[in-house]
Amino acid sequence: MLIAEILRNKDKGSGVVSVSPGESVAGLLTRLAADNIGAVVVMHDGRVVGIASERDIVRALDRRGPELLGAPVSDIMTTGVVTCTTEDTVDTLTVLMTENRIRHVPVLNGGKLVGIVSIGDVVKSRISQLEQDRRQLEAYITQG
Repeated sequence: MLIAEILRNKDKGSGVVSVSPGESVAGLLTRLAADNIGAVVVMHDGRVVGIASERDIVRALDRRGPELLGAPVSDIMTTGVVTCTTEDTVDTLTVLMTENRIRHVPVLNGGKLVGIVSIGDVVKSRISQLEQDRRQLEAYITQG
């Protein structure tokens, strides 16, 4: 299965929540909670410059304490963003996420942000594929 299909099947579509590097961490927390998501893509001048996740916030909060809330997202974001394209496969993305120990991957086409895939999206896709395979096997067996 291609990443393009995961984006088509997502509940919220291929829409991506993004923030600017200058957004406050408090503002970032508000966005994460309001949209019920675990990460946002950080954009500047139409380019992906980082990703900020719940994990980034927790680690920075442990180091810096409550004053972190007023700091800009650029202070905590991950800048070495791992991305994929709509033409990549779920298998490829699974390996990418596992090797890099990441849970969210922005999807680019021609350098343009077109979506984001989470580990939950990958698991949902895998379960769907397994269910489809089971139904096909049951049909094969019962048709004998």
